[in-house]
Amino acid sequence: MLGLIAGTGFYNWEALENQQEKQVYTPYGTATVFVGEVAAPAGRKPVVFLPRHAKNHTIPPHKINYRANIWALQSLGVDKIIAVNAVGSLLKEVPPGSIVLVDDFLDFTYGREHTFFTGGEAGLQHTDMTNCYDRNWQEVIAAAADKAGVPLVKDGIYVCVQGPRFETRAEIRAYAKLGGTVSGMTGVPEVTLANELGLKYGSLALVTNFCCGLASAVSDDEVRAVMAQNTAQLAKILLQLVCAY
Repeated sequence: MLGLIAGTGFYNWEALENQQEKQVYTPYGTATVFVGEVAAPAGRKPVVFLPRHAKNHTIPPHKINYRANIWALQSLGVDKIIAVNAVGSLLKEVPPGSIVLVDDFLDFTYGREHTFFTGGEAGLQHTDMTNCYDRNWQEVIAAAADKAGVPLVKDGIYVCVQGPRFETRAEIRAYAKLGGTVSGMTGVPEVTLANELGLKYGSLALVTNFCCGLASAVSDDEVRAVMAQNTAQLAKILLQLVCAY
């Protein structure tokens, strides 16, 4: 089954029909998801929709219960995840409105519950991250975008920061020098936890603005306008992805 994890500005997917809100109880807390169906040429496909900030955007990035969310998706039968992240661009050549297919990450978060393997009864495991954004799944996502007529920036490097504050100019310069493409606050530990449970994870990063120091300050209205544009393009990709799943 396909799981869709949505971020800032994307709290409901109109294509998801017969939605049922479910509280999923896990060893790490409760996760709220919406289970429904999406119409496809081959029949109706089940999809689990999870707004990571909650449907009213009440949970900041450093307070999200990432372990409960990923555990809940697996318990419902999800084996592939498409995650959507609102991000800022670290590069002039990746302007607002771009959609980035993420291939790797740099992690600058701290204090987050970032593993299921905490020792003791939970055991210990060192999970390989070579293919953390599953390459085969990336190819399926890229093909869906191509079929939808939506261009992607490929091989993106996602820099995950702690939040909820934005980055400083010095931090942005450093992240760009390290090879980052975009900066966001929620991609990690989501991707690593999915890998620990053997779930295939892919991410589309929606660029809403340039990071500080690359352009003049952006207004909330401008960010919302770009996000609305990105979400419309994203919806086209998701429909094709469901058809291919």
